[in-house]
Amino acid sequence: MQKVVFNMEPFTCPSCVKKIEQAVGKIDGVRDIKVLFNSGRVRAEFDPLKTHADALQDVIVRLGYPVLSSKMS
Repeated sequence: MQKVVFNMEPFTCPSCVKKIEQAVGKIDGVRDIKVLFNSGRVRAEFDPLKTHADALQDVIVRLGYPVLSSKMS
């Protein structure tokens, strides 16, 4: 499993959190997704044999939330 953290602007509404968690959580290979409301971070754990960090970021951006940076761990 790999982990990635996407740094974003702080979120302004709880529905944004739910929207991202649901959309990214549907990607095959995503094991865990957590949106940190106040810090504007999205943490995800995924199987690199099934998906990759760019695919997760693409979903977030298509939802209308710009990603400022990301960090793999």
